[in-house]
Amino acid sequence: MVRLNRIYTKTGDDGTTGLGDGSRVPKHDLRVESYGAVDEANATLGLARLHTATEPEVDAILGRIQNDLFDLGADLCTPDTGQDLGYEPLRIVESQVERLEAEIDAMNARLKPLKSFILPGGSPASAHLHLARTTVRRAERMMVQLAGKEGERVSGPALRYINRLSDLLFVLGRVTNADGAGDVLWVPGLTRGEKT
Repeated sequence: MVRLNRIYTKTGDDGTTGLGDGSRVPKHDLRVESYGAVDEANATLGLARLHTATEPEVDAILGRIQNDLFDLGADLCTPDTGQDLGYEPLRIVESQVERLEAEIDAMNARLKPLKSFILPGGSPASAHLHLARTTVRRAERMMVQLAGKEGERVSGPALRYINRLSDLLFVLGRVTNADGAGDVLWVPGLTRGEKT
């Protein structure tokens, strides 16, 4: 499916890049920004996985998600124009969304309900998962913006997938904080009365 014989092609030297359908767009195009943000989120998950070796169930989930994020990047890279491309483009499907929902439910069942917002932190794994969650949210904002742009399409399953993913990463951040026991709670107005 993918063959990379050369790392540089010089075709992007003019500030454009090729999409999956063969068209060329500026590198700052919102579609490119969207799948670039998905790629960034994937990289942050790679960092998080440096700290999840002792949590094999969490690590396996993250490994599946990293693969899914390449699927999502491929989906976004190939605009859905309704025209026959001569091949079936890779798209996020509803079963991938449903798997995330099942994982959210299973992992969240281990946790006590929150009575406060939590601050990103605690264990190294949790801190990295919260960072990944924020990059996923940025990717989602870009995808929603792209979907709202005239003449552009982003599938419902792709939008649902990215939305559920940030929820799952929040839950996994708590799981890797000793099932929530190590959560760092937000204290509203904590420093308002302090003097410097």
